[in-house]
Amino acid sequence: MSGLSDDQLAEHRDAFTLFDKKGDGKIDLSQLGDVLRALGQNPKSAEIKKIAQDVDPRGQKRLGFEDFLPILNGVRKKSTQGTQEEFIEGLKVFDRDGNGTVSSVELRHVLTSLGEKLTDEEVDQLLVGMEDAQGQVQYEEFVKTIMAG
Repeated sequence: MSGLSDDQLAEHRDAFTLFDKKGDGKIDLSQLGDVLRALGQNPKSAEIKKIAQDVDPRGQKRLGFEDFLPILNGVRKKSTQGTQEEFIEGLKVFDRDGNGTVSSVELRHVLTSLGEKLTDEEVDQLLVGMEDAQGQVQYEEFVKTIMAG
């Protein structure tokens, strides 16, 4: 259902329960952002307002854990997936000549050592057909290809 292990589910339920001031297994919508942040998410205030508005336009509803889980999963999915433009901007830093390319060696280093680290084999798969004869990768095309699946 939620893609969480039993331990994660229990941990999330415990955190949710800490915000249940009435003891009825529910939180006020006004606490939604606090609960999401307590669970390691960092949604923007505008995003929280939109979610709350979608759940209850009048803002008077209390939210149960079972109704909260899909919201958490949506925020988690949205926060972990950057936009194409964000990835391209991030790779521009490595474009020393300003010509739209980065060294495949440098790109490999970034992909295997920063953030969610990839293995050398995973990077090999991503770079197939992306390098030119000089070992350069057109990073916009690289990002578009990767994000297209």
